[in-house]
Amino acid sequence: MENLLLLHGALGAATTLEAIKDKLQGQFNVYTLDFSGHGGRLISPEPFSMTLFSQDILNLMEQEGIEQTHIFGYSMGGYAALTFALQNPERVRSIFTLATKFAWSPEAAAKEAKLLDPEKIELKVPQFAETLRNRHAPQDWKELMHKTAEMMQHLGQKPPLNPQNLPSLHLPVQVAVGDRDSMVGLEETLWAYRLLANARLLVLPDTKHPLELVPVERLVNEILTFTKAAI
Repeated sequence: MENLLLLHGALGAATTLEAIKDKLQGQFNVYTLDFSGHGGRLISPEPFSMTLFSQDILNLMEQEGIEQTHIFGYSMGGYAALTFALQNPERVRSIFTLATKFAWSPEAAAKEAKLLDPEKIELKVPQFAETLRNRHAPQDWKELMHKTAEMMQHLGQKPPLNPQNLPSLHLPVQVAVGDRDSMVGLEETLWAYRLLANARLLVLPDTKHPLELVPVERLVNEILTFTKAAI
């Protein structure tokens, strides 16, 4: 059976992918991971970065004895998947990204990072703050958020995915975005699609950014259709 690795988004955890994992078991050997500092994993003093998260992917594959895998990456997970594939193309069979933000600039990063204010979130959206507290316990979700904001600032200064390196990636990639995604635009998704040598574009109708709002059955069917075509 083929391998499939599911990667969560910023401030997410492997638990956010359980419904998708459950539906795909039996079709693939399905794996998930918590990126460093997420889902209760130790928050190291090292800054969050795509390099760090790529190493997380490599570590998991080495630990599980995975030579090659398909990857589904939601939001930040898709960005990490592509970064990993650029460094380790022989380890990746295909990549399916959903709601991945590609348009990183100093201005875009500042806008995104401004939203990651733990104190404001705790005050204005206490239910979300409690979700993050439980999701990342025993780690401090506020520290996690600060480190994520810092990572976004670095992405804005020097995006790891750019017009120079994306065309060198020849494995099958499907970039997907919801038509009602207020965080990730169609234009930036098209930008990545046009640069990638072997890409497909998928626009999901009536779909917003949060993963929990994407119908699981629809997403699973799209993953199956794409990965089977890539085999």
